[in-house]
Order: sequence, then structure tokens, then C-alpha cells
Amino acid sequence: MLYTVRLGQGAIILPRDVQRIHLEFAFKFNNGHFGARKVWRNILPRLKYHNPAVSITINRSIDQADPAILTIFYASPKDPDTAASSTLSSSAMQSKLTSNHTSFERTETINMKHKHELDVLSELMDLTKARPVAATPKAATELQQLANEERRSAADRARNAAYTEQRRQEKALLDQARGAVGPA
Repeated sequence: MLYTVRLGQGAIILPRDVQRIHLEFAFKFNNGHFGARKVWRNILPRLKYHNPAVSITINRSIDQADPAILTIFYASPKDPDTAASSTLSSSAMQSKLTSNHTSFERTETINMKHKHELDVLSELMDLTKARPVAATPKAATELQQLANEERRSAADRARNAAYTEQRRQEKALLDQARGAVGPA
């Protein structure tokens, strides 16, 4: 289902003046890079799904002492490049965004080191004035049905595991009894 991408953490709509987001963190998650890694794995796919025109770049370093930083690049709202990009096709928009990484009005950074992914997300939403994507009534109903099915599946798994364990114990007892008597 697309619900895992369309809804949840990171399902936000960024304002039009946010032109680019850059993440910088280490390959390994120790030394405070765990939250940054969770942002990259869990939040960025939803963020990109709802904001396809925003260019997202990632730089991962080997040195654990390096900072874990999320940088937001803002374009001028009156910038003709950003106004024109809303009318371009997606392929033309992608080539335009990759070539237009130099004209930014301002940048803001979030230090992600030793922060939880939800703290980084709330700070991103506060800085950019982003608005969360709400679930439609139909989607909410389907999500509730999926949650109910998952609860039933968990109960079925537990019941099957108990049955399998009981069968294994009975077989072990029978094998033990047959071994004690020996072949006739």
C-alpha cells in the first residue's frame, strides 16, 4: 500500500520558497548520528513524495566526528526560476533543479546530532512553516482496517506458535518413550 509513503512522519507540504534540502551525516549511527539516519530512512521518502520539486541531496561521511546537519535552502519567492518551475514537466523540472543550486536567498541549518528523528521533523516544520498532510476519511478507515487485520494476524501467529510448540513437546515425549522401551 502507498499509505506508508503518503501518510505518517514526514508527510508534510513544504512552502514554495524551499528549493533544496541537504543532509550530511556519517555512515554509522553511533556518536549521535542515529537520528539523522532515521530521518534519511523514514522521513525523507515521505517528504520527497509530497514535495517532488524540492531537490534533496545527501552527503554521508566516514568520520563519526563529523556533524549531522540538515540544511534548508530557500529561494526568493519572487525568483522567476521558481515560478517557472511550477509549469514545467517533471523531467524538465528535474534538470532545472539540478542545475539551479546556486541562487539561494538564505539557508537555515538544523543540527541533528544526538536528536530524535521526530525532534528534527518538528524543527524542520517550525523553520519552514510546513503543513502536515491529513488522512482522508477513506484512508483513515482503511488504515484502521489494516491495524485490525494486523492484530488478528498477531493473535493467529501466537496461537500457531503455541500449537507447534505443543506438537514438538508431544513428539519429544513419544520419541523419549520409544527410546526407553527400545525396539521389540
